[in-house]
Amino acid sequence: MSNAEQEVIVGIDLGTTNSLVGVVDSGFPIILADQAGHRMLPSVVQFPADDSGAEVIVGLAARNSQVVHPERTVSSIKRFIGRSANDVSTEEMQNEQLSRTGSDGLLVAGKTPEKVSAEILSELKKTAEYALEQPVSRAVITVPAYFNNTQREATKKAAELAGWKVERIINEPTAAALAYGLDREGEEQLVAVYDLGGGTFDLSILQLKEGLFEVIATAGDTELGGDDIDQAVAEFFLSKMELQKEDLESSQWAELLRIGREAKEYLSENEAYDVRLPFFREGKSWEFSLTAEQLELLADPILLRTKSICQRAFAEAEAKGKPQIDQLLMVGGSTRMPLIARRLKEWFGKEPQMSGNPDEAVALGAAIQAGILCGRVRNVVLVDVTPLSLGIETFGGLMNVIIPRNSTIPAKAGEMFTNAVANQESLAIRVLQGEREMARDNWQLGEIEVPFTPGPKGSARVGVQFTIDQDGILEVLSRDTSTGEDHILEIRNAAVDVDDEAVEKMVEESIDFAFEDMSERIWTEAEMKSRELLPAVEAALTVVGEEITDSEKLEIEAAASDVASLLELPENRRDVNALKAANQKLDDATQTLAAILVEKALDEAL
Repeated sequence: MSNAEQEVIVGIDLGTTNSLVGVVDSGFPIILADQAGHRMLPSVVQFPADDSGAEVIVGLAARNSQVVHPERTVSSIKRFIGRSANDVSTEEMQNEQLSRTGSDGLLVAGKTPEKVSAEILSELKKTAEYALEQPVSRAVITVPAYFNNTQREATKKAAELAGWKVERIINEPTAAALAYGLDREGEEQLVAVYDLGGGTFDLSILQLKEGLFEVIATAGDTELGGDDIDQAVAEFFLSKMELQKEDLESSQWAELLRIGREAKEYLSENEAYDVRLPFFREGKSWEFSLTAEQLELLADPILLRTKSICQRAFAEAEAKGKPQIDQLLMVGGSTRMPLIARRLKEWFGKEPQMSGNPDEAVALGAAIQAGILCGRVRNVVLVDVTPLSLGIETFGGLMNVIIPRNSTIPAKAGEMFTNAVANQESLAIRVLQGEREMARDNWQLGEIEVPFTPGPKGSARVGVQFTIDQDGILEVLSRDTSTGEDHILEIRNAAVDVDDEAVEKMVEESIDFAFEDMSERIWTEAEMKSRELLPAVEAALTVVGEEITDSEKLEIEAAASDVASLLELPENRRDVNALKAANQKLDDATQTLAAILVEKALDEAL
């Protein structure tokens, strides 16, 4: 293989509805076509019957025969990748294709989401090798900006199963901004990318300056997209037929979804779509129309869900001193609906832009990033950010953030921790993800147990370092400084997988409960100080209490009593200001006592 062949890196948009592969050729990004001339591969996989020995069918043929074999044809697999059965709602689990494994893993039509995705990625590999007439194994793959660590790692695993070496995982909105050619405009600007695909939604705000793309804010929902509109249309068809979904066989429901998608696409440019269902159920036929106006009424509540997500990202950008966006870009096939452009202009007062082919924008951007990595494109740098804060639980059940939300990646940060109680034999490093002040309200991604020699409180020293690579994969290193022994946790299969739908909820709750959370944190910190002071004061009085005056001793005992009394109050009568004041009063009252204790300790040491 020549050096040129070795350096080929392609860009892949692994989409919910369609997937594409592109490459930079002669300085220009292009989408590669398969032998039939198709550039878009439907993200649909049909598995053979157990004993048939037939090949797996991927793409258009699988989508066309989905209504015949719905039980073994999988679409929209992107919605399930990186999720466990515990993360899937009860309503979703009613889908006859979904099942659990013994370890709460998730199977779709009897296959793991990674296996299904790998079939799509294998087909894209065939397309790339056919179009480029050479072996290809290196790729940049895009994911929604709100994909968590587990989902990114699952995507990477699927690619490796398909024979790809993943050079970089980048966020879809970042790739889309590249596809719009914003890197060539040569001026500083703030860009919002509204990306509504088949199954996911992202709104990212990027700052462009001297060829550098930096993500300022991002928000999204990995279970919101054009599929939801298709389902709303299919349910409208059911209402016209006066039927319930339970009345249909799975193949009939699949047919309604197919027609719903077709009607949605047709009505983006036309006024009415005629639905004909000959002998659809029990020999009965139906005919009716869906108008563009009716479609918009069905789609509007779904689109409204994107508004609050956009507002949150805009508010975050404004808080960082970026109040005014220069451009609003629309990406994803679902944005072809005229209603979306109207709503965005109405909501945000900005005329949105759409590329010539919104379905291809992300793949083109991935191809450009691939070109950057192999030297075919220069003078552009991409900087992504962490979607949620990462940290560990500290004494008192508090969340200690190590890498804040929206930190530029790759990122590395660390802190030193110690034992909170005497004779502690180990330190449990609970890795958390989330925006709440208390550890219990965030998500645990994993845990490391770091053993050390028991000793007095504060005698152990454990360094904890978080490292996030370009793909957003997290490595946690903890080191006992006395022995130099390292313990490393790579977050691949999280102890508790993050529920995709709850990502948006997490950020909303961090805002909704900000006052309560901060009040509880302040109280917990004050309480911890109180419970540290009281036994220390008691021990000091025992050792050197005879060396202070009676009035000083009475003052200390009264201050300690005040602190203890405030700690005993029920939760609804807590007064954090009073407790902090009492702590300070006790601290001040023990100054002489502390000085005598230190002097005595020095004398003993000498």
